[in-house]
Amino acid sequence: MIERCHVPIVLLLVVFLLYSNAWFTPFQFDDYNVIVDAVGVSSWAAWWSDLGHGLRPLLKLTYTLNNNLDRAVWGFHLFNLLLHFVNAWLVYALVQRLMIVSGHAEESWAVAVWTALLFIAHPPHTEAVTYLSGRSMSLMTCFYLAALLVYMHGRERADQRALYLYSPALFLCAVASKETALTLPAVLLIWEYLFYPNCDWRARCRNMLAHLLLFLVLLLLLLMQQRYWQMLAFSVNLHDWTVNLYTQLHAMSYLLGQALLPWDTNIDPDIPILYEISAVWPDLLLWLGVSLWLAWLSRRERLWAFALLWWVLQLLPLYVFLPRLDVVNDRQLYLADWPLLLLLVWSVYSQLKHVTASRMALLAIFLCCAILTWFRNADYSSEVALWQATVRASPNKARPQNNLGYAYFLSGQTAEAEQAYLAALRIDKNYWRAENNLIRLRENRQ
Repeated sequence: MIERCHVPIVLLLVVFLLYSNAWFTPFQFDDYNVIVDAVGVSSWAAWWSDLGHGLRPLLKLTYTLNNNLDRAVWGFHLFNLLLHFVNAWLVYALVQRLMIVSGHAEESWAVAVWTALLFIAHPPHTEAVTYLSGRSMSLMTCFYLAALLVYMHGRERADQRALYLYSPALFLCAVASKETALTLPAVLLIWEYLFYPNCDWRARCRNMLAHLLLFLVLLLLLLMQQRYWQMLAFSVNLHDWTVNLYTQLHAMSYLLGQALLPWDTNIDPDIPILYEISAVWPDLLLWLGVSLWLAWLSRRERLWAFALLWWVLQLLPLYVFLPRLDVVNDRQLYLADWPLLLLLVWSVYSQLKHVTASRMALLAIFLCCAILTWFRNADYSSEVALWQATVRASPNKARPQNNLGYAYFLSGQTAEAEQAYLAALRIDKNYWRAENNLIRLRENRQ
């Protein structure tokens, strides 16, 4: 096993080696809307003018930084890879603390190393690393995990600067990267409940006071944003909240499968909108079982309880009350799945008592993930390749066919573009984007 002092070097080398075939993958799809053609990130003056008039200013600041240093795509990839490395190191540090406070100090270092390695190699994470506009998730995750780690430190050592200054400042940066980071105070509450069960509730409130006040201020600022209300109005008009609850329960089951068996990564999964409770009975039974298990675990095996509560919190509440055009994305796993990876590693260590057997099993899992990630990165080699892979994964969904058609059109393959648009309309005859693209294609031929 590697020396403790060499862990950061090893994690960095693994990141760059594993993603070495992603260095020059081009801008893709949403990248054009938020990076290449976005006026607000084109210059420092443009970013400053946009400040206060839009969401995610810190994320936009990083895009502006890349644009002003070098607009070449490799610079954006370098930033994302370094961010992925930092997140892996934060996972390593968090796992060590979790193992120690859970009473498993002896195995804490080895479990932390393997969890960080699996976090680096997990195939669904390519959507937050190789897909450049996925930076919103990886950047938010960086500040979110750092805020949690600093809070843990402050809680253990009664460091008021960590509790009232450093951790809240990181929380602010996380929300400025992606607004879903507002769940952090709930995570802190879970941490307090599970690992300080005998603490007086007034003391807990004092420890979390800065985060709670900041949460209220940030929520108020978010509600003052016109862009947010436009997004909210659009989302509310999509589905009733009960419909979204059924849909998101099914989506959580899908993401659980992606986290545990990640060989079918997909940038646009074919997850249907579910309108009846009868369509989600298997999912309801699954998550009811998980809830009962959590109630039993909360006082017995805190590590498992924390991991499962983290999973549910990161994936369910926000997406039930704020419906999305995209039901689910693999990038949602980036923040949500590291505790599941921790449970996987810890299960291997606890079940396989022999150290060599445990290491061999984890090495096999890591290599499988690494191979899948390497091949997944190859799908980003061009827009056509990306949407070809998506069509293979979601053959009965109209949007990937339309996007493949548009990618063909941009590459000058008009005959293939026409066939893809027609395929989209065969799946959904009312899909107006494909219809408009087909009309425009045929008009250009005349």
